[in-house]
Amino acid sequence: MIAIAHILYILTHLAEVIIPMFEWLGPWSYVLLFALIFMETGLVVFPWLPGESLVFLTSSFIAFHPFLKMEIVVPVFFLAAFIGDTVNYFIGRSLSHWKWLKKRVEGPGMVRAHELLYRHGIKAVAFGRFVPLVRTFVPLIAGTMRFDLRRFMIGNIIGVTVWVILGCTIGYYFGSIPFVKKHFSLILLAMVALGLVVVGILALIRYLRRQIIKRNQML
Repeated sequence: MIAIAHILYILTHLAEVIIPMFEWLGPWSYVLLFALIFMETGLVVFPWLPGESLVFLTSSFIAFHPFLKMEIVVPVFFLAAFIGDTVNYFIGRSLSHWKWLKKRVEGPGMVRAHELLYRHGIKAVAFGRFVPLVRTFVPLIAGTMRFDLRRFMIGNIIGVTVWVILGCTIGYYFGSIPFVKKHFSLILLAMVALGLVVVGILALIRYLRRQIIKRNQML
């Protein structure tokens, strides 16, 4: 019961828990943010790490408690994402030599990224960044396909720039709303719950569609 109470307290007091941690870290907070974004995009074995949610939340926290400087946070996010994608691209170019890594990253996310890149080219590099999980695999697939490096860099710069600016701007202005400041944790929990419900509904629709297709094939 005590553990459950602690978890509930953290979930309903996110700002009170997270902000002191960043204040304690001081300038090392920027290093932590850089590392998390870089690992999510640059090290293909970490696609589950937070991406836009980290950009959004950090900007929201800064809006009502400026424990970090936005003029530093924005370049940190940009460089982490840009360098991460570039590293991931070159990992893709060497993937045939790393069979253990190839086996580990194979899956639906990689298949979707390959289809996206094959159909849309440079647009997939730019806008694939806005699709969770897929954005980790687009640079990797671009590398394995020997996608033109210059075109990849252009798409990467465009995608990362828009991704960071949108995430930081929306997050900052969201955190600036007085009502949000007062009920930040509860609103965030409601958003997460809504997102989970949407994901659950989509998963159910896909499951039912597969069952209908299987049933029709049996007839």
